[in-house]
Amino acid sequence: MDQTVGLLPGGYVDRDGVAHREVEVVPLSGREEELLAGRSTVSAALVTAVLERCTRRIGAISPPGREVVRGLLVADRQYLLLKLREATFGDQVQGTVRCAWPDCGAKVDIEFSIRDIPIRESEQKGPVYEMDLSPEAAWQDEQGALHRRLSFRLPNGADQESVGPLLAVNESEALTELLARCILSIGSWRNLTASQIAELSPLARLEIEKCMEQTAPAVELSMEVGCPECGRRFTVPFDLQDFFFGELRTSHDLLYREVHYLAYHYHWSEREIMEMPRDKRRSYIAILADEIERLNDAL
Repeated sequence: MDQTVGLLPGGYVDRDGVAHREVEVVPLSGREEELLAGRSTVSAALVTAVLERCTRRIGAISPPGREVVRGLLVADRQYLLLKLREATFGDQVQGTVRCAWPDCGAKVDIEFSIRDIPIRESEQKGPVYEMDLSPEAAWQDEQGALHRRLSFRLPNGADQESVGPLLAVNESEALTELLARCILSIGSWRNLTASQIAELSPLARLEIEKCMEQTAPAVELSMEVGCPECGRRFTVPFDLQDFFFGELRTSHDLLYREVHYLAYHYHWSEREIMEMPRDKRRSYIAILADEIERLNDAL
């Protein structure tokens, strides 16, 4: 099975402080399509399951396993999805968006290469980082003491899984919960609760979020597009997760009919067919359909 190799922009830091960055991924197969079939939304837990199945190696960790995949930084998981998309469908992406200008709204075709998406690596691999709040943003504890020194880690897949359900209900509470998970200490205080994090001033939260953003690796998921209808430019956010899994989404009925079609004519087992990438499976279906049509025409 063909493998695609890449370099995580952040990297998984193990207990010995070693950062594992080189990754090997394989194309998604019918098994992953079966996992995704019939789902209207894709949760962070489902992303973890797909990444675990298709990531063969992260650095010296092979196979990485679910907990390692859950421990990957958000940008590293996005990068893995990009490599999976490249391995499964190729690096070229085509799509259609609507012009963002209210008085236009025309359809705009977009085309780009996954390899051209800007990736920003993190300079420090952590996993723990420190910062000082400004004097105005200092946190006051229950005894009235002010604290400025703060340590934190960056959000990972486990945080996405935990906070995701709350995000759909209350974005503000979800962000507070995320900070409570990622802030390791403020002054001498450790294991702060969400209630204590909620006491941070807006300025303190802004400084913390800005520092996290500057520290974290990033995958640039927006692009500037020109509208051929009105001639103006606008920025399009590229929702990688929805786009990629939208390309893969199929019904159980169609998937199983394809498996049956190949099994019936080639006498392959279900396991053999379901382990094929979609493109290979459908290439065989196309070849078989052409051959059947040729034989029918010859009668």
